Amino acid sequence: MDTTDGVIDLIHLADRPGTSGHSVSVRVLERYQPGSLFGLLECEIVVAAESLSATFSVTLLPEDLEDWEDALETLEARRFAVWLTSGRTPSLKFKPDGHDRMAVSVHDGPASGVTVTVPLFAPPPGWVDEQRDLLARVREVYPREVIETSPGAYVWRRDSEV
Repeated sequence: MDTTDGVIDLIHLADRPGTSGHSVSVRVLERYQPGSLFGLLECEIVVAAESLSATFSVTLLPEDLEDWEDALETLEARRFAVWLTSGRTPSLKFKPDGHDRMAVSVHDGPASGVTVTVPLFAPPPGWVDEQRDLLARVREVYPREVIETSPGAYVWRRDSEV
């Protein structure tokens, strides 16, 4: 879900309307230090449940977006997936139970040590494709500013390059 304040969702998982109202989102707020070599994105993980609202700051690297794409392939097969496992950021675990439910856990190991787990009931059909669409939108709005031409060698990306 895009919002009117320029924030773009990279991930938005929520219960179907009429259920508990739980949700977990990763929202891209802005490019961190535009013009930096690695194209970092300043983001926040937002968790909402009946009596809980939590936000965790996270800075994403381009590799993190690639890892999310891989995690979506795993989730499409209805298997357990973990994302952001470097230890430098909060991590997310996605555990489908095989009955149209999934538990999503956020573990903020680097900062607070807090773990929050939210059960999501009956994510809508096609939810993995929706997450892929969100990922494509983030890549469109925040393209990589540099390209690695060989290990350790970078050039500025031209508008004509993908």
